[in-house]
Amino acid sequence: MAKIFRVLLCNFAVFLLVWGFSAVFPALAQKPGEQPEQKLVIGMTQFPSTMNPIIDSMVAKSYVLGMVHRQMTAYNHDWRPFCMLCTELPSFENGRAEEITRADGTKTIRARYTLQDGLKWGDGTEVTTKDVLFTWQVGKHPMAGASNFDLFAKDIVSITAEDEKNFTIEFDEVKCEFAAINDFRLLPAHLEGAVFEKEPATYKDRTLYDAAPLTPGLYLGPYLIAGVEPGASFTMVKNPHWWGQPPYFDKIIIRIIENSAALGTNLLSGDIDYIAGELGLMVDEAVGLEKRLKRMAKGKFEVFYETGLTYEHIDFNLDNPHFQDVRVRRALLHGINRDAVSARLFGGRQPVAHVNIHPMDVIYDKEVRKYVYDPQKAEALLDEAGWKKAKDGFRYNDKGEKLQFRLMTTAGNRSRELVQQAIQSDWGKIGVQTVLKNETARVLFGETTRMRKFDDGVMYAWMSAPKNIPRTTLHSSMIPSAENNYAGQNYPGFKNAEADQVLDDLERVCAPDKNMALWKRIQAIYAEELPALPLYYRANSFIVPKWLKGIRPTGHQDPSTLWVEEWRREP
Repeated sequence: MAKIFRVLLCNFAVFLLVWGFSAVFPALAQKPGEQPEQKLVIGMTQFPSTMNPIIDSMVAKSYVLGMVHRQMTAYNHDWRPFCMLCTELPSFENGRAEEITRADGTKTIRARYTLQDGLKWGDGTEVTTKDVLFTWQVGKHPMAGASNFDLFAKDIVSITAEDEKNFTIEFDEVKCEFAAINDFRLLPAHLEGAVFEKEPATYKDRTLYDAAPLTPGLYLGPYLIAGVEPGASFTMVKNPHWWGQPPYFDKIIIRIIENSAALGTNLLSGDIDYIAGELGLMVDEAVGLEKRLKRMAKGKFEVFYETGLTYEHIDFNLDNPHFQDVRVRRALLHGINRDAVSARLFGGRQPVAHVNIHPMDVIYDKEVRKYVYDPQKAEALLDEAGWKKAKDGFRYNDKGEKLQFRLMTTAGNRSRELVQQAIQSDWGKIGVQTVLKNETARVLFGETTRMRKFDDGVMYAWMSAPKNIPRTTLHSSMIPSAENNYAGQNYPGFKNAEADQVLDDLERVCAPDKNMALWKRIQAIYAEELPALPLYYRANSFIVPKWLKGIRPTGHQDPSTLWVEEWRREP
């Protein structure tokens, strides 16, 4: 999955003031016998629109936050949930969870969490249940703009703090997977409290994570953000109050190089050491760079490809009358030669997607409906939907309106731009005119998609967790709007009563056979209704210098940087 800044000309100067921070560290002479500074420079293609942990879902933000923050729970490399800030996940077996019956007869679950000893914010302030309560207060506010608003406002009915370490969550109902609260990412009450209380409705525009990102107390990871160049870089230094395994590198710099082709050039020139696998080169570019590395830097780099839960697709704005007819959406999918795109651009390493669930996930339905490349069927569907081909080769309805639209994606991403061009060509063959218009990732995700400002189609990827219920992207209550301060990730505006019910039931119907039947049904609805057009499942390419050890891709939405303290240099 996954956008906050409003890029308006009138506040551009303010933006520079807000983000134009850089900490100054005096250059000290190295003492005899002292070890030289260990520095790592990473290149990636996107700059996050905000660093606030609970606002917006963007891979770029997750990647940076992985070094400077820790979430309450996460998924490990075996795709199992575990505690990061708590001592152990609540369960009925360990006595930390219990099913209760309310006065009205409804049943729910209470789960008790305990914060680990020694947790401190980057300024030395202890992490306590005050931060837990404050984070919940912000997350459930309808105007705060939390990405997973449902977690805070619907799923969690109450939080009770027993003391500074222990707190109990009462959930809204009995749910199958209740213990993992991955999107519950703490905010520092001692810093953000005053900002939020001043005016909750504008909190997301005034959060210190954007207004004063060098404030040490905002972070609780192995590193602190010590410098920010807007759109260009982050500089991280060791957190003196980090409670875990000491990190190896003294300083980590993340450089943003939005033109993916330039990433390889920077790697070869030595300006960067490593290209982030989660947000670096697409497979075709990595294959080309791998060949260059073998010629120009033989034996210095390791290149490997990690398949994961990343799903490339096209969202259409379903408020647009042209896309409300499912026959049009089906025709457009039949009209894309996705097998050819995968073979020619990605060497077959990125298989065609049929739904939003990855075949590696245990809940994937192998029998789900599939759309093969069939331009004749696509044309028949468009004819049936009232879009007739004219002499100029394009299609028009009975009002004389032309079937044309804009297709957007991230500017500078060469692979996506090539996919765009292939789709444009394929759709042209069935009489659909497509205009390509791209934006930087910061604008596309920070405003265009988040605020549903795209009229037609937008191509991007979601990265999910194992067995992730796609509520935020498919439930009708999660359509972003001005009324909910653009919370939610249902950017197409998909509304389907049965899908809403199945998504609700997936959370509370726990019997394995019945739960799997629901998973099959939600995939069937997706394939039948096509709220988005599935393109392919992405593979991430990791291009790592052989001296850099400890990087372990997860294959899901939790980035490898959550274990950055394990990274090290070896001869």
